[in-house]
Amino acid sequence: MKISEVFASIQGEGILAGVPSLFIRTSGCNLRCHWCDTPYTSWAPEGEEWAIGRIVEWVQGQTGYRHAVLTGGEPMIQPELPDLARRLGDLGFHITVETAGTVDVDLRCDLMSISPKLANSTPWRMDGGRWASAHERLRINGEVLRKLLGRYEYQLKFVVGEPGDLEEIRQVIQMCGAAPERVLLMPEGRTAAVLRERAIWLVELCKAHGFRYCPRLHVEIYDDRRGV
Repeated sequence: MKISEVFASIQGEGILAGVPSLFIRTSGCNLRCHWCDTPYTSWAPEGEEWAIGRIVEWVQGQTGYRHAVLTGGEPMIQPELPDLARRLGDLGFHITVETAGTVDVDLRCDLMSISPKLANSTPWRMDGGRWASAHERLRINGEVLRKLLGRYEYQLKFVVGEPGDLEEIRQVIQMCGAAPERVLLMPEGRTAAVLRERAIWLVELCKAHGFRYCPRLHVEIYDDRRGV
């Protein structure tokens, strides 16, 4: 499995925000978001091949952690992911999988953390527009979303860049049948300053429409740093 990085930190997003967790970040993605905060796993994938046994050995070497986060990139495109999830589950870890919800994989998972990509993610002006049409075609897959929501405990996280994104969010929620209390809205941004600016109006949207505001603690604390 191609691994970009492994590190111990706190969960920065979602209903488990603040929980000490081990992060296993795979490299490679089937999408290309223009605001991607891990371009080293998508636009220019980097990393090295790790055997499942090596990953498990690293995990066992970290003491005091009971939560593991499988992230990317897009971890669901990794053929070895089900085996890794099974091995970690057998060790007693709570497993969160971070995914865009475009690929259906049946695997051991305690929390399927799904972040459907809105129109604000399409890279029309990047890379000469070569990725834009493929990204736009793939970014929302209603059939896969419904399967994942039906199979797993889940949270649905949306990256919000402007108030106008709310209409598409509503459409995706209706299409996949997500429970409102499982929907989280988080501001787009790669620095704490940008998050604070957007949080002002995003919190008001959440209050008005009954969605949960989602902090991004890793950005608020560390800004745009890797391995945190």
